[in-house]
Amino acid sequence: MHPTAQKVADAAQTLGLKIEIKEFEASTRTAQEAAQAVGCDVAQIVKSLLFVVDGQPTMALVSGANQLDEKKLATLCGVSRKKIKRADADTARAATGFAIGGVPPFGHLTPLPTFIDETFWRFELIWAAAGTPNAVFAIKPDDLKQATKATVAEIKLERSD
Repeated sequence: MHPTAQKVADAAQTLGLKIEIKEFEASTRTAQEAAQAVGCDVAQIVKSLLFVVDGQPTMALVSGANQLDEKKLATLCGVSRKKIKRADADTARAATGFAIGGVPPFGHLTPLPTFIDETFWRFELIWAAAGTPNAVFAIKPDDLKQATKATVAEIKLERSD
């Protein structure tokens, strides 16, 4: 197992989670690539998105089928939309210890305020990045919520098609 994926496995064990990390030859960097690799619906893929909210790194765990509504995230955090920005690669690595494209939902350098997309509760299992752009693991939504101490929220952007 890749050493970075092993960090995720170790973090899961520390949290009392039993996960099996699957590593692929092909990339699982995007939600679509991950869904194809594991053979699931793209909505079952966890996008671990890091934002800086009024100076505080904050994690949003969003369904692969959804886009985060930054205004909703701002409201949940009690700040104006202007106080939120997407973290750049350096900030993401500094806050989580992982590179964008493989950021897991837990196992970060420091605990992060975390919000999780309520969409995940439509599924028995969801799939999250395991530290590298080609490693993922399956987890139950309730287990992920507990492991990350996340707040379940309606955070998806509503599209007006």
